[in-house]
Amino acid sequence: MNGDSSGKQQADFDALVASDQRIEPRDWMPDGYRKTLIRQIAQHAHSEIIGMQPEGNWITRAPSLRRKAILMAKVQDEAGHGLYLYSAAETLGVDRAELLDLLHAGKQRYSSIFNYPTLTWADMGAIGWLVDGAAIVNQVPICRCSYGPYARAMIRICKEESFHQRQGFEILHTLSNGTPEQKAMAQDAVDRWWWPSLMMFGPTDAESPNSAQSMAWGIKRFSNDELRQRFIDMSVPQAQVLGLTLPDPDLAFDDASGHWVPGPIDWDEFYAVLQGDGACNEERLANRRAAHDEGAWVREAADAYAAKQAVRSSQAVA
Repeated sequence: MNGDSSGKQQADFDALVASDQRIEPRDWMPDGYRKTLIRQIAQHAHSEIIGMQPEGNWITRAPSLRRKAILMAKVQDEAGHGLYLYSAAETLGVDRAELLDLLHAGKQRYSSIFNYPTLTWADMGAIGWLVDGAAIVNQVPICRCSYGPYARAMIRICKEESFHQRQGFEILHTLSNGTPEQKAMAQDAVDRWWWPSLMMFGPTDAESPNSAQSMAWGIKRFSNDELRQRFIDMSVPQAQVLGLTLPDPDLAFDDASGHWVPGPIDWDEFYAVLQGDGACNEERLANRRAAHDEGAWVREAADAYAAKQAVRSSQAVA
């Protein structure tokens, strides 16, 4: 391809991004843009299916049939989110089987938040309120992502995540208005999940290697620090409604900026968990690999059925 053609394609791409229009799978796109999307969408998809584990572990121990049904529905939603996202990634020319192989080999990441253990039923509330709440703040802007299939997948995902957050808030509200022991359980869960939830937005803008370019391409709309600040400002009044205390003695309202300013985040913990040194890193990946291997017969049966249907279709045409 000559330089003139390549230059025009780049100019057309830049014009689409600048005019806030969508890049579609058949459009030309820079290799860096494609690779960034594959990395981000894959990490998002992996996070959804790994994220089924800490909550799925509590389905059999939910305190009522109603809670059991709601939690089952939520875990099913997360499986569906993973499928939407793997489908979006495949429009970029990568196969989901390849992405799963990279996940199982530890060569692609998922959100570090899912490497923390779920110790009590109150953790289901804290995950819904804080983890899903952070996900909503992070993901709603992706509904306006410059890449069409990713943006469209996020619309449904965000709608369902909003229900998950409300479910978590309602669990914590019930516990915090229950017995002293129940309120203590809720407070303990919030104490353990608050800081990891802040880390979900990624490192500070100064330390984030991909954030600026992703924003220039319209993949991201806001920086890590901006999104984290939105989440903090949203969470403080909600914690007050719950009657629970956020575990940050330095958290204070800044009149000049109009924002709640947190104390220092322990980034050493974030990077340790990211590099595989979290409480549940090995367990989460081992469970994922086992589920994949045990489900091989389902994939093989689906492939055989598809091949059989293809033969029948070709015979009907002939």
